[in-house]
Amino acid sequence: MMANSVNSIINQALELTPLDRANLAEKLLASLDKPDNTIDALWGKEADMRIEKYRKGELETVSASEVFSKYKKA
Repeated sequence: MMANSVNSIINQALELTPLDRANLAEKLLASLDKPDNTIDALWGKEADMRIEKYRKGELETVSASEVFSKYKKA
């Protein structure tokens, strides 16, 4: 029964103007992006560890121009 409701909503959404569809898509995507304090804390620790290793010279680095040139070739 839920699948029918979802399909009905999708069909209605597809009848909207391109701008309204874009606004709807933006709101739907934003609703999926909920903060997670546990994940944020883990990323914070990871960032701190990487900064510390960089400062100690224990982290191999790559210049921005090297990174960008890699993707210009693709």
